[in-house]
Amino acid sequence: MSSRSDGTQTGDGSVPVYFGLGSNLGDRLGNLRCAAAMLGQADGLSQFAVSRVYETEPWGFVDQPPFLNCVVRAHTLLEPEDVLAVTRSVEDALGRERSLRWGPRIIDVDILIFGGLVMDTEDLVIPHPRMWERAFVLVPLMDLAPDMITPDGATLSQKVADLGDAGGVRVFDGDLQGVFDRAENIMM
Repeated sequence: MSSRSDGTQTGDGSVPVYFGLGSNLGDRLGNLRCAAAMLGQADGLSQFAVSRVYETEPWGFVDQPPFLNCVVRAHTLLEPEDVLAVTRSVEDALGRERSLRWGPRIIDVDILIFGGLVMDTEDLVIPHPRMWERAFVLVPLMDLAPDMITPDGATLSQKVADLGDAGGVRVFDGDLQGVFDRAENIMM
């Protein structure tokens, strides 16, 4: 089942799509930069912005190195399944292995929000089903959409406060400045 809110479309009919990027193996910042650059080169994605980069403690399986996380916003006319194919091609190109749920990874590229779309299929759930429980997603998302209202009517800052673990999300001394040609890079 799926439904799209026309209120999220821009003048050209495109919708904003938010991606969560994470890495905790190898050159973590370099992995984020490569993934973001590949998104920037993908057909059908445009008008990029990126949050600050945050270092975060692992979630789920905690016996692993800390992650670097950020959120990228783009606009698209593509269908959600086509955007999912883009994210998987980025992960595959960077050597992502899907062996342990919530385990260590070179790169993770998740679709968080796709306009006002609500979708639940075997391959794709939008909004991302656990994003509202994860400070490492919500804190960088606030950089790009500070006034966003969550599906339950709360603000992002209320959601982060309710989680109580935002202290584990720290601004990292490194960013993705210059990754996207003519992109807005949110620097607070």
